[in-house]
Amino acid sequence: MSFHINMFLKSLLGILPYLKTTLLVAAASLLFSTIIGGIAAAGILGKNSIGRVVSKAYIALMRCVPPIVLLFVVYYGSPTLVLWLTGKDINNWDAIYFAIFSLSLLHGASMAELMRAAYQTVEKGQREAAVSIGLSPFQAFYRIVLPQAAVAALPILGNAVVSMLKDGALAYSIGVVDITGRASYIISLNLGGYVLETYLALALIYWILSVVTAKSFQVLGKKLRRG
Repeated sequence: MSFHINMFLKSLLGILPYLKTTLLVAAASLLFSTIIGGIAAAGILGKNSIGRVVSKAYIALMRCVPPIVLLFVVYYGSPTLVLWLTGKDINNWDAIYFAIFSLSLLHGASMAELMRAAYQTVEKGQREAAVSIGLSPFQAFYRIVLPQAAVAALPILGNAVVSMLKDGALAYSIGVVDITGRASYIISLNLGGYVLETYLALALIYWILSVVTAKSFQVLGKKLRRG
């Protein structure tokens, strides 16, 4: 079949309203994966041997599990686990919560490695010097270490956010109606027709999201380096 530009535009307009769901999943996953990654990074850098072992085991496990497998394990397994631990039934929860939790677990591992590497780029002597002149360890971290580590982490963080956006496309497989889920629904409404037009529209949206995200982190990185 020939390419129909009108169906491409129609599909594009039909998908765009669901962009807010895709962005919500990505933003929430970024927030929680940063928290998880920070805890894991602290465990690796800390002096507690149990914390190091647990953090390294978590990172190794997340590296080996495909995103779609982790998504299904969380979606089908966590209700059983929560019911067993707390007696609470979460089977009626919206699928978006399971998608966010899965992506947070998955990308928390890469965030942990990113934070650890960024932290170690700052010379240890700077932190020690800050403490020696009267700053508390937290003040030394917040005012001396964190700004420099953030600059070092931003380029990799931009790539991580782009990867998170793309992995979020798998959420439609458990019923989340984001832009990918909407694209699949549009194809079903067309009885399997205009597949190329619909997926090209979807690809265009993901391409724009990725470019905007990457450019935003580049601009932010330049501003922080000037500071």
